[in-house]
Amino acid sequence: MRETKTGRGAGRPRSAAKDEAILRAALELLASQGYVRMTLDQVAAAAGVSKSTIHLRWRTKADLLTAALAGARMADAPPPRGDVREDLVAVLRDFAATVERVRGMALIGTCLAEEAHTPELLALLRERTVLPRRALLRELLERARDAGAVRADADLEGAVSALLGPFYADYLAAGRARPDWAEHAVDLVLAALRP
Repeated sequence: MRETKTGRGAGRPRSAAKDEAILRAALELLASQGYVRMTLDQVAAAAGVSKSTIHLRWRTKADLLTAALAGARMADAPPPRGDVREDLVAVLRDFAATVERVRGMALIGTCLAEEAHTPELLALLRERTVLPRRALLRELLERARDAGAVRADADLEGAVSALLGPFYADYLAAGRARPDWAEHAVDLVLAALRP
């Protein structure tokens, strides 16, 4: 019986070690080969599994790659502590660490370059990595608004973009973000949102 989203059929339990090896190999190959040149055969060989093992877990190459990206996000961010500045900085630092760990700028570039030919890749990237991170930042800002630390009429979606934007701008300008970019971004945004 095939595995479904809600559970597994009879048989051996899935190997977490194989899952991790497949996801890691997929990210490395995406960054080094690009989406078009990367094959599931290459992923299988790099992960030390069969191609059918991959297909039991993920339907398509786009599904596999975006699952790998989703698994890499929010690996090290601490749980919210209740201080909006600290919490926002922690989320942004984890975002930057994740992007660096998975060579994320190259991966984002690949997803954007493939948009015309493989639109589901960018759609899955948005769904699995971009939107959850944005939702987390928005939730922190909503809590601050509810506590009176942010204006009631503040544009929170714009604020989320303003929090993330400096990382991309610094990377494009200098090949890396400034060490204190997260603190500066948070301070600028919070100053603009104060009642």
